[in-house]
Amino acid sequence: VQLQASGGGLVQAGGSLRLSCAASRNILTLSVVGWYRQAPGKQREWVADISRSSGTNYADSVKGRFTISRDIAENTVYLQMDSLKPEDTAVYYCKAVRSTVVSWGQGTQVTVSS
Repeated sequence: VQLQASGGGLVQAGGSLRLSCAASRNILTLSVVGWYRQAPGKQREWVADISRSSGTNYADSVKGRFTISRDIAENTVYLQMDSLKPEDTAVYYCKAVRSTVVSWGQGTQVTVSS
């Protein structure tokens, strides 16, 4: 599956952004779709994911501020990011798992200014 991430940008602390991850196939064929992020000089870290059955999981660092959702008709998974902090600055990637196949989208830069 091909993934297209978009929606990043520059925002002030406390602001919001919504990231989109558009898939090239029906997202119900995917076991899970997740968002990861990588800050400069740091390892890529998991942020949130949503399963085929619509179960959601969040990293502690974003719980209560970020919301992952999906639009099945649009084959798109969203990451609504509220109350953004400077430490949320990173390149955000979406990832999809289908059986044993893992696919990554290109990153989208999120920069939060203080």
